[in-house]
Amino acid sequence: MHPMLTIAVKAARRAGHIISRASLDISQLTVSAKQQSDYVTEVDRAAEAAIIEMLRETYPTHAILAEESGSSGPESEYQWIIDPLDGTTNFIHGFPQYAISIAVAHKGVASHAVVYDTNRNELFTASKGAGAFVNEKRIRVSKRAKLADSLIGTGFPYRSFTHIDAYLAIFKELTQKTAGLRRPGAAALDLAYVAAGRLDGFWEFGLSPWDMAAGALLISEAGGLVGDLAGESDYLATGNVIAGNPKVFSQLLQLISPHLTAGLQA
Repeated sequence: MHPMLTIAVKAARRAGHIISRASLDISQLTVSAKQQSDYVTEVDRAAEAAIIEMLRETYPTHAILAEESGSSGPESEYQWIIDPLDGTTNFIHGFPQYAISIAVAHKGVASHAVVYDTNRNELFTASKGAGAFVNEKRIRVSKRAKLADSLIGTGFPYRSFTHIDAYLAIFKELTQKTAGLRRPGAAALDLAYVAAGRLDGFWEFGLSPWDMAAGALLISEAGGLVGDLAGESDYLATGNVIAGNPKVFSQLLQLISPHLTAGLQA
């Protein structure tokens, strides 16, 4: 395992301990809203601080982009992209679908990734060119060839409803043309599930880099494809993403494209 991935795993496990301990009595949490339907707790902040502390001890010259504290550190070819608790709304309701997401990018390209599901003790890891794994077992995207047979993940709009009509049109068509749609509520895990072949594809609008960076590398290393709504590689900047095994990816892209409206790239 690459030294950077080793540190990412250690940081994720340290944060996981904080989250798991807090999950034993969520009634004691202090919850505040960053904006409509977007919450943060002291657990998010404590988990993020634990991750950053470990990263800075080991790589003090690297830059950091984290959900709660934003950008920090010196200018660097390396940037750590962190979501200390993806699925906070699930967490504060006791719904066991949330994860820690850590990626490190070199010159803007993700090179190592960890997504850690503390509830199931599943550790998804990947390094560029070295494959993707869950608990050290190699994973690959599914082999389903037809959208009609596929299980597709998504994320319902919950902060911004600017493009909800386009989203609902896509949702309506996919409901009729797939084996099923799922919205568990933690994009990092959804993407990890695509990498593991548990979902055949995924799409969502309006995500942040920390939601996608680690999961996207997992999918790429598991043999899948990730792109923006034009099928290009700009999804971290746009926040709009389509992912899947190669055949499902192309079918999703073809189905979604006609529904794109102003403000969503065609």
